[in-house]
Amino acid sequence: MKIDLAKKYVGIVLLCLLLLVGCGVFEGEQTLDQIDAPPEEAELTEDLDNIPEETEDTEEDNEETEGDNGQEENEPNSSESVSRVLYLLDQNGLVVPYEVQLPSPDSKEVAKQVLEYLVQDGPVTSMLPSGFQAVLPAGTEIIDLNLEADGTLVVNVSDDFKTYQAENEQKILESMTHTLTQFENVQRVKLWINGEEQNEMPVNGTPISDGYSRANGINVHQVQGVDIMESKATTLYFPMQGQGDEMVYFVPITQHVPMDEENTYQSVVQALMDGPAFDLPLQHFVNTGSELAAAPVLEDGVLSLTFNENILSNSAKSEIADEVMKSIVLTLTEQEGIEAVEVNVENHKEVISESEQPYTEPVSKEMLTPTESL
Repeated sequence: MKIDLAKKYVGIVLLCLLLLVGCGVFEGEQTLDQIDAPPEEAELTEDLDNIPEETEDTEEDNEETEGDNGQEENEPNSSESVSRVLYLLDQNGLVVPYEVQLPSPDSKEVAKQVLEYLVQDGPVTSMLPSGFQAVLPAGTEIIDLNLEADGTLVVNVSDDFKTYQAENEQKILESMTHTLTQFENVQRVKLWINGEEQNEMPVNGTPISDGYSRANGINVHQVQGVDIMESKATTLYFPMQGQGDEMVYFVPITQHVPMDEENTYQSVVQALMDGPAFDLPLQHFVNTGSELAAAPVLEDGVLSLTFNENILSNSAKSEIADEVMKSIVLTLTEQEGIEAVEVNVENHKEVISESEQPYTEPVSKEMLTPTESL
């Protein structure tokens, strides 16, 4: 009798335990399906990769973000701007970089925006310095862009693109390519017109089936008397005075440079000191007799250069001209593996800029601007 009663009590207790588990009293023991995953923080990116998809806002979210004026507080501020480099045509018909401040766009629109600012009679018109012009034919529409896994950016434009002059075909390719490859994930550019892939340019037939990259050069000039087999196509930057003495800007010139196999960087520096291989109305920016006093040394992405005193604009102050420093940095950082340049002068402890700021750290191209107001 007592045994039966004990069994009865045990059964009642087990039943209660089962009911408690079923009702979820043990809140700390949730199943995997019940546990919410932590929300991922969406990051805007300007490298055209891993751009988050847009999500729809709920009515409750909209109410929380709306201000008294009825506009959502998370809308981009029209006063915000971002620095971009556009490759435009100067008064000499050369493709040159020009830095502008553009309205800050959505992350997915950064590449489309810079292309729209390359269109003649477009939004860039009011920003153009004297003598400068945009390169894409007026009326060109940027239909869409697609970034492929290998870094190729497919640019799809409207038929208006075909209206350019034949002599501008190479300049258009160079301008589009250098403007778009300022974004780190873009390595080359391919052209489509109205959804059709182009294997050659529509006016003068330049082959583009493999796309176009910075390796194709910019303002390319064939140097007379240079052995192609013993030289390398190299982009050198030279300063030029703008119209009306308003600014100094830097012209990239790609030419074949004879190379010293033991130290190619020394060959590049010497070509820069010698100046461009064809006549240009460039400033005389390097003092006669300027040369390297020691072989360049590359370590951890920093190229160390040591010049003789002739490189200085003011030896007593250890001052180097801004145009000289910028030309050196812009040119050498085009070389693979060089992220910054350290400039030293023999018999001088340090070098200073024209504004008397000491160059205590290696200089990268991100620390420079392609144009300089005077």
